[in-house]
This record gives sequence, C-alpha cells and structure tokens, in this order.
Amino acid sequence: MQYNFDEIIPRRITDSEKWNFYDQDVLPFWVADMDFKSPQPVIDALHQRVSHGIFGYPSDNLALKESICLRMQNLYQWEVDPQEILFLPGVVSGFNLMAHAFTQPGDGVLMQPPVYHPFLIAPNNAKAVRQNAPLIIDEKQHYSIDFDLFNTTIDAKTKLFLLCNPHNPVGRVFSRSELQNMAEICLQNNIIICSDEIHADIIYQNHKHIPIASLDPEIARRTITLMAPSKTFNIAGLGFSFAIIQNPDLLREVKKARGGLVSGPNLLGITAALAAYNHGEEWLQQLISYLGNNWMELNEFLHSNMPGIKVSPIEGTYLAWLDCRELMLKESPFEFFLNHARVAFNDGKIFGIGGEGFARFNFGCPRQTMQEGLKRMQQALEKFS
Repeated sequence: MQYNFDEIIPRRITDSEKWNFYDQDVLPFWVADMDFKSPQPVIDALHQRVSHGIFGYPSDNLALKESICLRMQNLYQWEVDPQEILFLPGVVSGFNLMAHAFTQPGDGVLMQPPVYHPFLIAPNNAKAVRQNAPLIIDEKQHYSIDFDLFNTTIDAKTKLFLLCNPHNPVGRVFSRSELQNMAEICLQNNIIICSDEIHADIIYQNHKHIPIASLDPEIARRTITLMAPSKTFNIAGLGFSFAIIQNPDLLREVKKARGGLVSGPNLLGITAALAAYNHGEEWLQQLISYLGNNWMELNEFLHSNMPGIKVSPIEGTYLAWLDCRELMLKESPFEFFLNHARVAFNDGKIFGIGGEGFARFNFGCPRQTMQEGLKRMQQALEKFS
C-alpha cells in the first residue's frame, strides 16, 4: 500500500493540543506528534474493536507481549521474555515511576541536558535531586558526551541515570561505544539505568539504534528500558507504552511502586499497538523515507536562506534542533518566531542547560506545511531582525 504523507488533514476540528493551543493563524511545530494518518491496519483494527461495542478492562495481552519480544529479536538480536514486559500508560509515567521506585528523598538522578523537558522535573516529583552532566556541542553542531564530566557528576547519592536515546531534542543516536562507556560507569557506581527509547524506530541512514540493555546481561540486570509505538506510528493519544525489565528484583520493586497510582494502558491503546507492531512496517518504512526528505529540505532551506540558524545533524527522531544564537535576537527564538512569523516551536530553554538560544522544530508534517513555516521564518527575519 502506498501512503500519502503529503495529504493535509485538518486537525483543528479535533481535540488536538498541538493545533488548538495557539491562535488559529499560528502553524504549530512544537508537540511531538505527527500530522499523518496512522497505518491503515491500525485504523482497521480500531474500527473492528469499536464495532464490538464493549469496552471492559483489558487483559495483559500475551499476543502483544510476544509481538514485542519478536520485534526486539528481529531488530536488535535481543532476547526478551514476555514475563519481562510491563505495560504502562506512557513513557513519561514510566520514568517518573522509576524515580519513585529507585530513589529516596535527597538521592541523585543523573541526566544529560539539553534533554526532553519532563526529565528535568521527574527527580523533584520523587523528592530526589537532579544531577546534570550536559552534552557538549562542537563547531559542526554535533553533540557528544563529556565522559570526565559524566563521571565526576556522579556522587554517593546518585541512584538513577535517565538516558534519552535517541536523544530528544538534539537528535543523537548514541553509538555502541558511547552506550558501553555510560553503562560501565553506571555499573561501577551501582546506578540503575532507566533508558527512554521512545524514538527508537525513527532512525536515518548510516545509524542504528542499540538498546543499552541489549549490550550484555550484566547491563540488562541494571536497566529498565522504556519503549512505545506512540511516536513511531502516530498513536500517542491512545496511551500505550511498555517497560522491559530483565531483573526480577527490579521488576518487583517497580510493581510495588506502581500500586494504585500508575494504571495499565487502555483497551484501544493495546489494540492499536498490536496492529502497529504486526502490520505497520510498510507504513513505517515509507514514513522514514518521507521524514528523511523533509529533513534534507529543511536543512538546505536554512543553509540557503537563513544561514544564521544552524541545525544539528539528525540521526534519529523527527525533531530538528535549531541553534539561533547567531541571530542575536532581542527575544528568545520561540518568542520571535511566534510573534513575527506566527509559527510555534518549543523554546530551547525548557530543555535545561544548553538550551538557551535554541528552538525545537517538529518536521513530522506534510512537506507543504513545513515549507510554509520555513517561508514565514525567512520573511520574519528579513523584516524584523
């Protein structure tokens, strides 16, 4: 089946946070959901489930767990048992749950800003303390890990490392050696790794996602991996994710911390996830090709028409990380482009240290929409900067 990712689908008529938060003349490129229809098999499965007409509590769905295990084996040669999978309503709920499960008040939670902004508040939600080991950026806008800083940021209170890979917002897909080094430091310091890998399926040429837990069994025993089909297949609103926990002791602690507070996913989320993982691959491969072309056009447009905006090379996700510091704007890039171009990004400063002067641009949209946003940006810079 050939999918049409150029189709403009009205979303203001739906209860879309992305499209209805700002005024109607604003083009939204902020919330990380895409403006594409989900795979047809997902839509068909949901229609079938809705037509049944009864929406009771769902079971633990062994078929979906087996599908996830098969996917881990096929993609990463990673052997996972269905009993090691825990369904959750969302990845954000997941890493907040891990902070509650594995820290006490005053303990440290390590992370690498600029990073997905809910990471930044998760430690405080558990009365723990955030410990920042910022990524470093070079003159080519490429981000890397300062391992000396990573190591020295850790202290006796550090109990949990929140890893974001592929990294949101900088677009890195960490290499095997980077992952190995981070994992070894965590093992040496008895730190549990919670790895948010929600963007694992959106990977571009010459890059490969490697779940950190798949490196070796010892690392797996100290790692909780969070994944979801939500970003991959554009079904975030259906609320389904899962954790892979291959250490029975850690799994028991997570289930204990979850009790009465974090529910399982809803029935339609399970239905969509099963259809997506079993029948969505054709759609996904076409999506990645389309997103890759969007990225190339975005990059070329900025280089040719707005050279004051630098962009980090993208390895994964559909989120461009725009460095606007050379523009020397009187206001933040977010405020400037919202006020003068009527386009909405995520303000870089919400991603923590290293985000000031940056903006996050979601290019998971029809090319025509992206082109209109870029033209508005160019016109605003020419007129007001």
